[in-house]
Amino acid sequence: MITTAIFPGRYVQGAGALAVLGEETARQGRKALLICDPFVLEHLMPEIETGLGQHLPWVPVRFGGECSDEEVARLKTQAEKDGADVIVGIGGGKTLDTAKAVAYALGARTVIVPTLASTDAPCSALSVIYQPDGSFKRYLVLPHNPDVVLVDTGVIVRAPVRLLVAGMGDAFATWFEADHCRATRGSNMTGRQGPLTAYALARLCHETLLEYGPLAKLSAEQGVVTPALEHIVEANTLLSGLGFESGGLAAAHAIHNGLTALPESHHAWHGEKVAIGIQAMMFLADQKPELIETVFDFSEAVGLPTTLADIGLGKVTGEQLLIAAAAACVPGETIHNEPTEITPQRVLAALKVADAEGRRRKALRG
Repeated sequence: MITTAIFPGRYVQGAGALAVLGEETARQGRKALLICDPFVLEHLMPEIETGLGQHLPWVPVRFGGECSDEEVARLKTQAEKDGADVIVGIGGGKTLDTAKAVAYALGARTVIVPTLASTDAPCSALSVIYQPDGSFKRYLVLPHNPDVVLVDTGVIVRAPVRLLVAGMGDAFATWFEADHCRATRGSNMTGRQGPLTAYALARLCHETLLEYGPLAKLSAEQGVVTPALEHIVEANTLLSGLGFESGGLAAAHAIHNGLTALPESHHAWHGEKVAIGIQAMMFLADQKPELIETVFDFSEAVGLPTTLADIGLGKVTGEQLLIAAAAACVPGETIHNEPTEITPQRVLAALKVADAEGRRRKALRG
Protein backbone atom coordinates (compact mmCIF):
# COMPACT_ATOMS: atom_id res chain seq x y z
CA MET A 1 0.00 0.00 0.00
CA ILE A 2 1.35 3.42 -1.00
CA THR A 3 0.54 6.31 1.34
CA THR A 4 1.03 9.99 0.56
CA ALA A 5 1.12 13.24 2.53
CA ILE A 6 1.58 16.78 1.20
CA PHE A 7 2.63 20.01 2.91
CA PRO A 8 3.17 23.71 2.17
CA GLY A 9 6.76 24.76 1.49
CA ARG A 10 7.06 27.23 4.39
CA TYR A 11 4.75 28.16 7.26
CA VAL A 12 5.30 31.45 9.10
CA GLN A 13 3.10 32.50 12.05
CA GLY A 14 3.15 35.15 14.75
CA ALA A 15 2.08 38.65 15.72
CA GLY A 16 3.75 41.07 13.30
CA ALA A 17 4.54 38.43 10.67
CA LEU A 18 3.58 40.85 7.87
CA ALA A 19 6.94 42.51 8.52
CA VAL A 20 8.68 39.63 6.71
CA LEU A 21 6.23 39.43 3.75
CA GLY A 22 8.72 40.99 1.34
CA GLU A 23 11.52 38.70 2.42
CA GLU A 24 9.34 35.62 2.01
CA THR A 25 7.83 36.73 -1.32
CA ALA A 26 11.19 37.65 -2.87
CA ARG A 27 12.33 34.06 -2.28
CA GLN A 28 9.66 32.97 -4.76
CA GLY A 29 9.78 35.39 -7.70
CA ARG A 30 10.70 38.71 -9.28
CA LYS A 31 7.32 40.49 -9.46
CA ALA A 32 4.17 39.91 -7.43
CA LEU A 33 0.48 40.31 -8.14
CA LEU A 34 -1.34 40.84 -4.83
CA ILE A 35 -4.93 39.56 -4.92
CA CYS A 36 -6.56 41.41 -2.02
CA ASP A 37 -10.06 41.42 -0.66
CA PRO A 38 -11.67 44.82 0.09
CA PHE A 39 -10.79 44.70 3.81
CA VAL A 40 -7.12 44.34 2.95
CA LEU A 41 -7.15 47.24 0.50
CA GLU A 42 -8.98 49.49 2.95
CA HIS A 43 -7.22 48.62 6.21
CA LEU A 44 -3.93 46.73 5.80
CA MET A 45 -2.10 48.33 2.88
CA PRO A 46 0.25 50.46 5.05
CA GLU A 47 1.44 47.32 6.88
CA ILE A 48 1.70 45.38 3.63
CA GLU A 49 3.68 48.15 1.94
CA THR A 50 6.06 48.28 4.89
CA GLY A 51 6.44 44.51 4.93
CA LEU A 52 7.12 44.29 1.19
CA GLY A 53 9.54 47.20 1.33
CA GLN A 54 11.96 47.26 -1.58
CA HIS A 55 12.26 43.49 -1.87
CA LEU A 56 10.46 43.25 -5.24
CA PRO A 57 7.93 45.17 -7.40
CA TRP A 58 4.29 44.39 -6.84
CA VAL A 59 0.81 45.29 -8.10
CA PRO A 60 -2.38 45.08 -6.00
CA VAL A 61 -5.73 44.00 -7.48
CA ARG A 62 -9.15 43.74 -5.84
CA PHE A 63 -10.73 40.29 -5.47
CA GLY A 64 -14.21 40.17 -7.04
CA GLY A 65 -15.87 38.23 -4.20
CA GLU A 66 -16.39 34.69 -5.51
CA CYS A 67 -13.89 31.92 -6.22
CA SER A 68 -15.32 31.11 -9.64
CA ASP A 69 -13.84 30.09 -12.97
CA GLU A 70 -14.74 33.51 -14.30
CA GLU A 71 -12.85 35.34 -11.55
CA VAL A 72 -9.81 33.08 -11.95
CA ALA A 73 -9.73 33.82 -15.69
CA ARG A 74 -10.00 37.57 -15.08
CA LEU A 75 -7.14 37.64 -12.60
CA LYS A 76 -4.94 35.37 -14.71
CA THR A 77 -5.27 37.89 -17.54
CA GLN A 78 -4.32 40.67 -15.12
CA ALA A 79 -1.25 38.77 -13.91
CA GLU A 80 -0.10 38.15 -17.48
CA LYS A 81 -0.55 41.82 -18.33
CA ASP A 82 1.56 42.86 -15.31
CA GLY A 83 4.27 40.24 -15.86
CA ALA A 84 3.86 38.69 -12.40
CA ASP A 85 5.62 35.42 -11.61
CA VAL A 86 4.42 35.10 -8.00
CA ILE A 87 0.82 35.40 -6.84
CA VAL A 88 0.19 36.67 -3.31
CA GLY A 89 -3.32 36.06 -1.96
CA ILE A 90 -4.23 38.23 1.03
CA GLY A 91 -7.65 37.92 2.65
CA GLY A 92 -10.27 35.32 3.51
CA GLY A 93 -10.69 31.75 2.29
CA LYS A 94 -12.21 32.49 -1.11
CA THR A 95 -9.56 35.10 -1.86
CA LEU A 96 -6.87 32.57 -1.02
CA ASP A 97 -8.44 29.77 -3.04
CA THR A 98 -8.68 32.14 -5.99
CA ALA A 99 -5.01 33.12 -5.65
CA LYS A 100 -3.98 29.46 -5.65
CA ALA A 101 -6.08 28.76 -8.74
CA VAL A 102 -4.67 31.80 -10.55
CA ALA A 103 -1.10 30.75 -9.72
CA TYR A 104 -1.81 27.27 -11.05
CA ALA A 105 -3.30 28.61 -14.29
CA LEU A 106 -0.33 30.94 -14.69
CA GLY A 107 2.40 28.49 -13.65
CA ALA A 108 3.49 30.92 -10.91
CA ARG A 109 4.64 30.56 -7.31
CA THR A 110 2.12 31.15 -4.50
CA VAL A 111 2.29 33.10 -1.25
CA ILE A 112 -0.82 32.87 0.93
CA VAL A 113 -1.56 35.44 3.65
CA PRO A 114 -4.82 34.74 5.50
CA THR A 115 -6.45 37.60 7.39
CA LEU A 116 -8.88 35.20 9.06
CA ALA A 117 -8.49 31.88 10.82
CA SER A 118 -11.92 30.83 9.57
CA THR A 119 -10.98 27.83 7.36
CA ASP A 120 -8.16 25.39 6.70
CA ALA A 121 -7.86 26.57 3.09
CA PRO A 122 -4.52 28.45 3.34
CA CYS A 123 -2.14 25.46 3.46
CA SER A 124 -3.89 23.17 1.01
CA ALA A 125 -3.25 22.21 -2.60
CA LEU A 126 -6.93 22.70 -3.24
CA SER A 127 -9.26 25.45 -4.40
CA VAL A 128 -13.00 25.15 -3.89
CA ILE A 129 -14.63 26.51 -7.04
CA TYR A 130 -18.13 27.95 -6.77
CA GLN A 131 -20.70 29.08 -9.26
CA PRO A 132 -21.01 32.89 -9.54
CA ASP A 133 -24.17 32.61 -7.39
CA GLY A 134 -22.20 31.04 -4.52
CA SER A 135 -23.29 27.42 -4.91
CA PHE A 136 -20.62 24.71 -4.86
CA LYS A 137 -19.27 23.70 -8.27
CA ARG A 138 -16.20 21.48 -7.84
CA TYR A 139 -12.87 20.91 -6.12
CA LEU A 140 -9.81 22.01 -8.09
CA VAL A 141 -6.98 19.74 -6.91
CA LEU A 142 -3.67 21.51 -7.48
CA PRO A 143 -0.32 19.85 -8.23
CA HIS A 144 1.38 21.30 -5.15
CA ASN A 145 0.71 23.22 -1.95
CA PRO A 146 1.41 26.94 -1.54
CA ASP A 147 5.08 27.82 -1.48
CA VAL A 148 4.60 30.08 1.55
CA VAL A 149 1.80 30.50 4.09
CA LEU A 150 2.28 33.58 6.28
CA VAL A 151 -0.11 34.15 9.19
CA ASP A 152 0.04 37.39 11.19
CA THR A 153 -1.92 36.68 14.37
CA GLY A 154 -1.96 40.41 15.08
CA VAL A 155 -4.16 40.72 11.99
CA ILE A 156 -6.19 37.59 12.72
CA VAL A 157 -7.25 38.91 16.13
CA ARG A 158 -8.80 42.03 14.54
CA ALA A 159 -11.37 39.96 12.66
CA PRO A 160 -14.84 39.30 14.10
CA VAL A 161 -14.76 36.58 16.75
CA ARG A 162 -17.39 34.67 14.79
CA LEU A 163 -14.82 33.93 12.09
CA LEU A 164 -12.31 32.40 14.49
CA VAL A 165 -15.13 30.25 15.85
CA ALA A 166 -16.14 29.23 12.33
CA GLY A 167 -12.53 28.16 11.77
CA MET A 168 -12.81 25.96 14.83
CA GLY A 169 -15.88 24.37 13.26
CA ASP A 170 -13.95 23.58 10.10
CA ALA A 171 -10.97 22.29 12.08
CA PHE A 172 -13.16 20.23 14.42
CA ALA A 173 -14.14 18.01 11.49
CA THR A 174 -10.51 17.11 10.81
CA TRP A 175 -10.02 14.26 13.24
CA PHE A 176 -13.47 12.71 12.78
CA GLU A 177 -13.17 12.65 9.01
CA ALA A 178 -9.56 11.45 8.96
CA ASP A 179 -10.42 8.70 11.45
CA HIS A 180 -13.29 7.49 9.28
CA CYS A 181 -11.05 7.55 6.22
CA ARG A 182 -8.52 5.44 8.08
CA ALA A 183 -11.23 2.96 9.08
CA THR A 184 -12.45 2.54 5.51
CA ARG A 185 -9.05 2.97 3.82
CA GLY A 186 -10.60 5.99 2.15
CA SER A 187 -8.55 8.25 -0.07
CA ASN A 188 -7.17 11.58 1.01
CA MET A 189 -6.89 14.55 -1.33
CA THR A 190 -3.97 12.93 -3.21
CA GLY A 191 -6.14 9.94 -4.14
CA ARG A 192 -4.17 7.65 -1.83
CA GLN A 193 -4.44 6.68 1.80
CA GLY A 194 -2.78 8.92 4.35
CA PRO A 195 0.27 7.93 6.43
CA LEU A 196 0.48 7.71 10.20
CA THR A 197 1.74 11.30 10.29
CA ALA A 198 -1.51 12.62 8.83
CA TYR A 199 -3.69 10.90 11.41
CA ALA A 200 -1.40 12.02 14.25
CA LEU A 201 -1.64 15.65 13.11
CA ALA A 202 -5.42 15.33 12.79
CA ARG A 203 -5.58 14.00 16.34
CA LEU A 204 -3.35 16.84 17.60
CA CYS A 205 -5.72 19.29 15.91
CA HIS A 206 -8.65 17.75 17.80
CA GLU A 207 -6.88 17.83 21.16
CA THR A 208 -5.74 21.42 20.66
CA LEU A 209 -9.28 22.56 19.91
CA LEU A 210 -10.72 20.90 23.00
CA GLU A 211 -7.97 22.27 25.26
CA TYR A 212 -7.63 25.83 23.98
CA GLY A 213 -10.79 26.64 22.00
CA PRO A 214 -12.78 28.47 24.70
CA LEU A 215 -9.67 30.33 25.92
CA ALA A 216 -8.82 31.43 22.38
CA LYS A 217 -12.34 32.74 21.94
CA LEU A 218 -11.93 34.81 25.12
CA SER A 219 -8.66 36.21 23.77
CA ALA A 220 -10.31 37.12 20.47
CA GLU A 221 -13.17 38.83 22.31
CA GLN A 222 -10.60 41.02 24.05
CA GLY A 223 -8.68 41.64 20.83
CA VAL A 224 -5.41 40.30 22.24
CA VAL A 225 -2.93 37.65 21.10
CA THR A 226 -2.27 35.00 23.75
CA PRO A 227 -0.64 31.55 23.58
CA ALA A 228 -4.12 30.00 23.47
CA LEU A 229 -5.02 32.14 20.46
CA GLU A 230 -1.75 31.23 18.73
CA HIS A 231 -2.48 27.53 19.33
CA ILE A 232 -5.98 27.77 17.87
CA VAL A 233 -4.85 29.77 14.85
CA GLU A 234 -2.27 27.05 14.20
CA ALA A 235 -4.93 24.36 14.67
CA ASN A 236 -7.42 26.10 12.39
CA THR A 237 -4.85 26.83 9.70
CA LEU A 238 -1.91 24.41 9.70
CA LEU A 239 -3.01 21.32 11.64
CA SER A 240 -6.47 21.24 10.10
CA GLY A 241 -5.05 21.88 6.64
CA LEU A 242 -2.52 19.07 6.92
CA GLY A 243 -5.00 16.77 8.65
CA PHE A 244 -7.81 17.08 6.11
CA GLU A 245 -5.60 17.06 3.05
CA SER A 246 -3.39 14.13 3.96
CA GLY A 247 -5.88 12.36 6.25
CA GLY A 248 -8.99 12.72 4.11
CA LEU A 249 -12.52 14.12 4.16
CA ALA A 250 -15.78 12.30 4.85
CA ALA A 251 -19.38 13.22 5.69
CA ALA A 252 -19.01 16.60 7.42
CA HIS A 253 -17.64 18.41 4.38
CA ALA A 254 -19.92 16.58 1.95
CA ILE A 255 -22.93 17.67 4.00
CA HIS A 256 -21.58 21.21 3.96
CA ASN A 257 -21.42 21.03 0.16
CA GLY A 258 -24.97 19.76 0.06
CA LEU A 259 -26.20 22.58 2.29
CA THR A 260 -24.82 25.15 -0.16
CA ALA A 261 -27.56 24.02 -2.56
CA LEU A 262 -30.03 25.82 -0.27
CA PRO A 263 -29.76 29.61 -0.74
CA GLU A 264 -31.05 30.20 2.79
CA SER A 265 -27.71 28.91 4.13
CA HIS A 266 -25.47 31.16 2.07
CA HIS A 267 -25.07 33.74 4.84
CA ALA A 268 -23.53 31.10 7.13
CA TRP A 269 -19.77 30.66 7.10
CA HIS A 270 -18.11 27.52 5.77
CA GLY A 271 -17.10 26.27 9.21
CA GLU A 272 -20.56 26.88 10.62
CA LYS A 273 -22.10 24.62 7.99
CA VAL A 274 -19.31 22.08 8.53
CA ALA A 275 -20.22 22.06 12.24
CA ILE A 276 -23.77 21.05 11.32
CA GLY A 277 -22.20 18.40 9.09
CA ILE A 278 -20.17 17.03 12.02
CA GLN A 279 -23.24 16.80 14.21
CA ALA A 280 -25.20 14.96 11.51
CA MET A 281 -22.18 12.75 10.87
CA MET A 282 -22.35 11.51 14.46
CA PHE A 283 -25.81 10.04 13.87
CA LEU A 284 -25.10 8.90 10.33
CA ALA A 285 -22.11 6.85 11.47
CA ASP A 286 -23.76 5.59 14.69
CA GLN A 287 -21.20 7.09 17.08
CA LYS A 288 -21.17 6.39 20.80
CA PRO A 289 -23.29 8.72 22.99
CA GLU A 290 -20.25 10.09 24.82
CA LEU A 291 -18.66 11.18 21.53
CA ILE A 292 -21.90 12.86 20.44
CA GLU A 293 -21.92 14.62 23.82
CA THR A 294 -18.35 15.86 23.21
CA VAL A 295 -19.30 17.24 19.80
CA PHE A 296 -22.30 19.18 21.06
CA ASP A 297 -20.52 20.32 24.25
CA PHE A 298 -17.61 21.76 22.27
CA SER A 299 -19.92 23.38 19.75
CA GLU A 300 -21.85 25.10 22.53
CA ALA A 301 -18.70 26.07 24.45
CA VAL A 302 -17.24 28.04 21.53
CA GLY A 303 -20.54 29.22 20.00
CA LEU A 304 -20.86 27.07 16.90
CA PRO A 305 -24.35 26.47 15.47
CA THR A 306 -26.14 23.37 16.74
CA THR A 307 -29.48 23.63 14.89
CA LEU A 308 -30.55 24.15 11.31
CA ALA A 309 -32.17 27.41 12.36
CA ASP A 310 -28.73 28.67 13.41
CA ILE A 311 -27.61 28.59 9.77
CA GLY A 312 -30.85 29.96 8.32
CA LEU A 313 -32.59 26.65 7.62
CA GLY A 314 -35.14 26.66 10.41
CA LYS A 315 -38.08 26.95 8.00
CA VAL A 316 -36.94 24.71 5.14
CA THR A 317 -39.21 21.82 4.21
CA GLY A 318 -38.28 18.18 4.25
CA GLU A 319 -38.27 18.26 0.47
CA GLN A 320 -35.76 21.12 0.44
CA LEU A 321 -33.57 19.39 2.99
CA LEU A 322 -33.65 16.24 0.87
CA ILE A 323 -32.19 18.28 -2.01
CA ALA A 324 -29.21 19.10 0.21
CA ALA A 325 -28.92 15.50 1.37
CA ALA A 326 -28.95 14.25 -2.21
CA ALA A 327 -26.27 16.77 -3.20
CA ALA A 328 -24.10 15.47 -0.36
CA CYS A 329 -24.33 11.94 -1.77
CA VAL A 330 -23.46 12.44 -5.43
CA PRO A 331 -20.84 10.04 -6.83
CA GLY A 332 -17.34 11.16 -5.95
CA GLU A 333 -18.37 13.06 -2.83
CA THR A 334 -16.28 12.43 0.27
CA ILE A 335 -19.28 11.12 2.22
CA HIS A 336 -18.58 7.75 0.60
CA ASN A 337 -15.53 7.46 2.88
CA GLU A 338 -17.94 6.83 5.76
CA PRO A 339 -18.03 3.35 7.33
CA THR A 340 -21.77 3.01 6.75
CA GLU A 341 -24.36 2.78 4.00
CA ILE A 342 -24.89 6.15 2.35
CA THR A 343 -28.22 7.28 0.87
CA PRO A 344 -29.90 10.69 0.71
CA GLN A 345 -32.63 9.40 3.00
CA ARG A 346 -30.09 8.39 5.66
CA VAL A 347 -28.38 11.77 5.44
CA LEU A 348 -31.74 13.51 5.75
CA ALA A 349 -32.55 11.44 8.83
CA ALA A 350 -29.16 12.29 10.39
CA LEU A 351 -29.68 16.02 9.76
CA LYS A 352 -33.13 15.89 11.34
CA VAL A 353 -32.00 13.98 14.43
CA ALA A 354 -28.95 16.21 14.93
CA ASP A 355 -31.19 19.27 14.63
CA ALA A 356 -33.59 17.79 17.18
CA GLU A 357 -30.70 17.16 19.58
CA GLY A 358 -29.50 20.73 19.17
CA ARG A 359 -32.99 22.08 19.83
CA ARG A 360 -33.38 19.81 22.86
CA ARG A 361 -30.16 21.10 24.38
CA LYS A 362 -31.14 24.73 23.72
CA ALA A 363 -34.45 24.13 25.46
CA LEU A 364 -32.71 22.65 28.51
CA ARG A 365 -30.52 25.75 28.78
CA GLY A 366 -33.64 27.91 28.66
